[in-house]
Amino acid sequence: MDFFSSNFKLGILGGGQLGKMMLYETRKWDIHTKVMDASPEAPCKISCNEFVEGSLMDFGAVYNFGKDVDVLTIEIENVNVDALEKLEHEGKKVFPPTKALRTIQNKATQKLFYTDHNIPTAPFMRFAYTSEIKDSISNGGLQLPFVWKSAQFGYDGQGVKVVRKMEDLNGLPNVECIAEKMVDFKNELAVIVARSTKGEVKTYPVVEMEFHPEANQVEYVICPARIEDSVAQKATEVALKVAEHLQPVGLLAVELFQTQDDQILVNEVAPRPHNSGHYSIEASYTNQFEQHIRAILGLPLGKTDSKVAGIMVNLVGAEGHTGDVVYEHMDTILEMDGVTPHIYGKKQTRPFRKMGHVTIVDEDMSRAREVAQKVKETINVVSK
Repeated sequence: MDFFSSNFKLGILGGGQLGKMMLYETRKWDIHTKVMDASPEAPCKISCNEFVEGSLMDFGAVYNFGKDVDVLTIEIENVNVDALEKLEHEGKKVFPPTKALRTIQNKATQKLFYTDHNIPTAPFMRFAYTSEIKDSISNGGLQLPFVWKSAQFGYDGQGVKVVRKMEDLNGLPNVECIAEKMVDFKNELAVIVARSTKGEVKTYPVVEMEFHPEANQVEYVICPARIEDSVAQKATEVALKVAEHLQPVGLLAVELFQTQDDQILVNEVAPRPHNSGHYSIEASYTNQFEQHIRAILGLPLGKTDSKVAGIMVNLVGAEGHTGDVVYEHMDTILEMDGVTPHIYGKKQTRPFRKMGHVTIVDEDMSRAREVAQKVKETINVVSK
């Protein structure tokens, strides 16, 4: 199959920033792309060859979209898997495969998958409805504190809540969910595994995530992680074990906890390019988006090593600001060495919405971390 400057068509479900950054790469290689998103303002709209407005959860919309492309991939898990399954049965190439996607899409199923395959993960209980949790606490089945996670459609700090006291359950949606034991961790780590249609597998270096205490969102992603080699090796082995059993095609981002006694536990996974791999656009030989394209097209996987230390800062909407976005002090951060901003193209900001990211690269990790701090303190994402 000839992919370059040909009539081959790659379909992407989801038109957000991950899709937009994937399109940096398809543009580089002149691969024809068709994207579907529910929003007419989707960031992808300006850089794909064809754009279709449609709901990713709508069976007919996804099925009809998929029939018209040669290979179909996703940039978000919340898609109609029944439609993808039908396309797969009809011989369409769908990556990640629907079997892996079904397992991942529901957090309860995902957690059961880990326990079934002896993959280390925090203890949890599964509930058909949030309302059942109070009974479980009162009869001693479940101990406070724990982390409540909606089984479906939770991402970016949505659908996740730390429950320390009974009142914290108030206002949570009454849905299928899990209650997960809180892990006392030293570090949150992530490993991106790439697996091609030909079964070739490569991993990226372990990254470390520094979280914002209130927003439950990543503040910095640091590559390489500042951890011992033995811990990095264990993290990589666990991530590879997940990929071996899940058999994804494309990228698999594996989020991990490093406990106080250096055990590695799987938190959750995403079968697509991931926030924890954005640093790779500036810092790696092969960035994660190019690697995803290589993997799903069955091309040889690229070198995953970093050229320099990289730190990524998420740009999220400031609290108290909703409306047309303004990026303050952009020129100031552009004066700093090794700083590259990526603006996703969302016209409207709201508190904690992911609006862009900034990568800081340097031969020296501690210098990169200092600049990252400056960037964080300088730039503001506000509304007019």
